[in-house]
Amino acid sequence: MSEPRPHRHYDALIASCRALTPVRTAVVHPCDEVSLRGAVEASEAGLIVPTLIGPEGRIRRLAASLELDLAAFRVVDAPHSHAAAAKAVELVRAGEADALMKGSLHTDELLEEVVRKDTGIRTERRLSHVFIMDVPTYPKPLFITDAAVNIFPTLEQKADIVRNAIELAHALGIALPKVAVLSALETVTSKIPSTLDAAALCKMADRGQIGGAIIDGPLAFDNAISEQAAAIKHLNSPVAGDADILLVPDLEAGNMLAKELTYLAKADAAGIVLGARVPIILTSRADNERARMASCAVAALYAHRNRVVTQALDAIWDIQHA
Repeated sequence: MSEPRPHRHYDALIASCRALTPVRTAVVHPCDEVSLRGAVEASEAGLIVPTLIGPEGRIRRLAASLELDLAAFRVVDAPHSHAAAAKAVELVRAGEADALMKGSLHTDELLEEVVRKDTGIRTERRLSHVFIMDVPTYPKPLFITDAAVNIFPTLEQKADIVRNAIELAHALGIALPKVAVLSALETVTSKIPSTLDAAALCKMADRGQIGGAIIDGPLAFDNAISEQAAAIKHLNSPVAGDADILLVPDLEAGNMLAKELTYLAKADAAGIVLGARVPIILTSRADNERARMASCAVAALYAHRNRVVTQALDAIWDIQHA
């Protein structure tokens, strides 16, 4: 049997965007090589139409030093990173951008503007981060959430985190994703609170409070992704060994899991924040070009799904009020 082709999942994601219109994306403070080059490359790949927001002179000097041509791009001057984040959110509110992309500023600085009550773009849904992992040894993309935003989420917050990930899976063409709620073991015990949350989330799914997916837990990591491990434990579960989404107990667990897969299993990790009016592309200085392109592709697919859903809801409203 031939070896699995590394990163074929990302190749498929990027290819699926070729028939889509590039997404208007506000790129916040692209003042280092990684963020500016990433925006330009994503534009050249037909994934986004970037608006570059930050100190205009600094951005143009950086582009010149990197031999990047910005002639086709709109550049919005903002004196510093905080002002750039505020301006980017303003563009979303004005209907001039369908996605945000983090540049060379801290994630907290960007999200602070996103969640402002008076000028932000938050929704009733909790913000959460999803890693879309391309693991060479796993047969499909693997979603890990939340490993970057919610530190110790409550049960209600975990429900929102799951809902966000399910909607993302739908946007990526996974009609009925399988969600594994992770813990250290497969039985429910009050000694390990994450097992209680897992049981509650499963019951919420049974009662229709969380839809669009098959949810099971608690499951240990090995049983969630390995059919052999699940069989040894005699787990009768439609999710065990075949998970699409891994809901981790807390940020520490998720962050370590994602980095272990990246550095030990040679996985790539695309990242996106959901729960706001538009998807937010988070890239890291450590990301390679393939991971950055995949993050943009995921955001593009999700933004297009948002547009379709919004148009459908508007059509229903028009019919009801005709």
